[in-house]
Amino acid sequence: MLAEPLGLIGAGQMALALAQGWVRAGLARPEQFLAADPNPRARELFCQQLPGAKFCDDNLQLLDQAPVILLAVKPQSTAPVLAQLQVATEHWSASRQQPLLLSIVAGWTLARLQREFSRGRWIRIMPNTPCLVGESASAYSVSELTTPADAALAQKLFGAVGQAFKVPENLLDAVTGLSGSGPAYVMLMIEALADGGVRMGLPRDVALALAAQTVRGSASLQIQTGEHPAVLKDRVASPGGTTIAGLAALESHGLRSALIEAVSAATRRAAELSAM
Repeated sequence: MLAEPLGLIGAGQMALALAQGWVRAGLARPEQFLAADPNPRARELFCQQLPGAKFCDDNLQLLDQAPVILLAVKPQSTAPVLAQLQVATEHWSASRQQPLLLSIVAGWTLARLQREFSRGRWIRIMPNTPCLVGESASAYSVSELTTPADAALAQKLFGAVGQAFKVPENLLDAVTGLSGSGPAYVMLMIEALADGGVRMGLPRDVALALAAQTVRGSASLQIQTGEHPAVLKDRVASPGGTTIAGLAALESHGLRSALIEAVSAATRRAAELSAM
């Protein structure tokens, strides 16, 4: 359980999902959250879902009351937010404890975050949308100013809403291409599997439920057993059977190479955005 307030600059869908996950995991109580967001609807929904959470009139209050702050704003809003914080903290003494800032802002590197707001200890995290149901695949990178305790806290927080991995920052673009964009690839596969079922005569709702549960169950099987996907695949594909026929069709239509190229293309685009 966190002993101190946890600040949220931005209280949108992802910030709300993370806060709810931390409450479910017993890491925080709703009344420990101190949030700031200019959108009235976001504030209303956050307070409805987490009764007891408090809102600040502006971001500056968070710096005085929350030693740990989640930055969860849109990339285009990040520069003005950090500029405001930088100006407001120019009077801080050198001995004052710097806040720990956890950024989930897409495309903003640690160097850029530190340059725009030099008063914080930064950790950059790339979660993904299954965070909304407590099944996120996240990776994070730490700045030079962070401590081992800071990294441990990031691991605890993001591990509470799925799985979290510490990686060098130069790998975060690949993380974006794989797990950050990956839910969209998987949704496309679920949709295609369901369409295949409908083509073969299944009712749409049954086909979609079967497809989604098959993806969910197969992922759980691999995670829980730890076995290589190829081993699990081969157990299903008996000689001359239906599965090997289906696998041959997937190979002939390039599913494997298409997914590899999707991750590569998304990674390259993430690198381009980070360089802007």
